[in-house]
Amino acid sequence: MKAYIFPGQGAQFSGMGKNLFEQSDMAKTLFNSANKILGFDITKIMFEGNQDELKQTKVTQPAIFLHSVILAKCLGNNFNPDMVAGHSLGEFSALVANNTLDFESGLRLVSKRAKAMQKACEQSDGTMAAILGLENKIVESACEEVNGVVVAANYNCPGQLVISGEIESINQACKLMKDKGARRALVLPVGGAFHSPLMEPAREKLADAIENTKFNTPSCPIYQNVSATAVSNVNTIKKNLIAQLIAPVKWSQSVERMIFDGAKSFIEVGPGNVLQGLVKKINRDKLTSSAVLEN
Repeated sequence: MKAYIFPGQGAQFSGMGKNLFEQSDMAKTLFNSANKILGFDITKIMFEGNQDELKQTKVTQPAIFLHSVILAKCLGNNFNPDMVAGHSLGEFSALVANNTLDFESGLRLVSKRAKAMQKACEQSDGTMAAILGLENKIVESACEEVNGVVVAANYNCPGQLVISGEIESINQACKLMKDKGARRALVLPVGGAFHSPLMEPAREKLADAIENTKFNTPSCPIYQNVSATAVSNVNTIKKNLIAQLIAPVKWSQSVERMIFDGAKSFIEVGPGNVLQGLVKKINRDKLTSSAVLEN
């Protein structure tokens, strides 16, 4: 069985999607359509922008979504998933890829999500940190020992758990993790505390947008970040998508569940190969590859 996986924020690079635009008329049409939907020339920033321009949340999230979704659409009959999953933002790409959302609805939701998250970041003093070399249970209990908001946010692979919360609490937690034997406790260069209670204002805004968007029955199950299980029920998909902003990304658990359910190969669709690396750390025996457009 083939599992198609879609990356999240952090996978962006200057020039992303340009080869698609040049190789495919369908890609050209979709990129031009995206510029109109968003009301600014995102393709110019994707193809020619510098790192600072690409790092703006309102650009980053739609850019990664567009790269992933347009590539999936251009694969045509070569895109035949038995199951899909996406890391954080990538869940929206996955939902367009399995026909739960149409292209325009997905892009509009991603744009609203990005703006709502940006606003929530400005309203609170938050950040994230990667904790390497500790068991999940130790990281989780250490978070509970720290005052203020600090929670487990991204279960990326065994021995790599990202925490999220208030800056002061994150700094305290990092010191505590090192005392408990962490190989590294590294504050990340991010603009806010994603997947933590500090994203509650963004969750409320996104909930309204999701409730007012048409969702279709998916063509194959999606393994969602919140539950790490196969979901095909539209109402459950919406509920999980809304909860995702303040809940942890259970990526490691999702991949394990996909393997348990029969996934033999994992194909990453979009910029970079971060997710392939995580899959290999979760189970080195599984085949991983990047989706590519054949000339």
